[in-house]
Amino acid sequence: MPNTDGIDPDSSTHVKIEDCYIVSGDDCVAVKSGWDEYGIKFNMPSQHIVIRRLTCISPTSAMIELGSEMSGGIRDVRAEDNVSINTESAVRIKSGAGRGGFVRDIFVRGLSLHTMKWVFWMTGNYGQHPDNTSNPNAMPEVTGINYSDVFAENVTMAGRMEGIPNDPYTGICISNVTARLAPNATELQWN
Repeated sequence: MPNTDGIDPDSSTHVKIEDCYIVSGDDCVAVKSGWDEYGIKFNMPSQHIVIRRLTCISPTSAMIELGSEMSGGIRDVRAEDNVSINTESAVRIKSGAGRGGFVRDIFVRGLSLHTMKWVFWMTGNYGQHPDNTSNPNAMPEVTGINYSDVFAENVTMAGRMEGIPNDPYTGICISNVTARLAPNATELQWN
């Protein structure tokens, strides 16, 4: 399967993605808003996005990805009542030093996840840049991330949370989650 996303709203406002069945070689849905200094300069966030009633299969990536191209900002994303099967992670947030921008006010609820590597995955060390002109001091803001009513089975690891030194992610709320581990699951459930 080629390394291709399913649906990519980029620097987009008032988007609804509903009632889709997506099989992808990369992310099923990837919300983006520009890359490094180009996204900061263009300054057009992706915002007011609803992702609802999807069924996604993506063995090598995420059901929903926020970033890594997020330098113009991503805010007010609501994902609800989605199903993921044989997918690397449910909702993944990718950022890194040099990105700038923000990911905030994300609301995810009602996920049904079957055969996953990670239920929750946030990384602040995604280091790819389009060229060598990125500003290493442009730090992203990641705040107001909410997950609730999540059921996952056959999971390798419940969560992988990797922030950025001296630039912490804040306001993360995870509630009403059931994660049933796969028989070969690692003993360390949070990284």
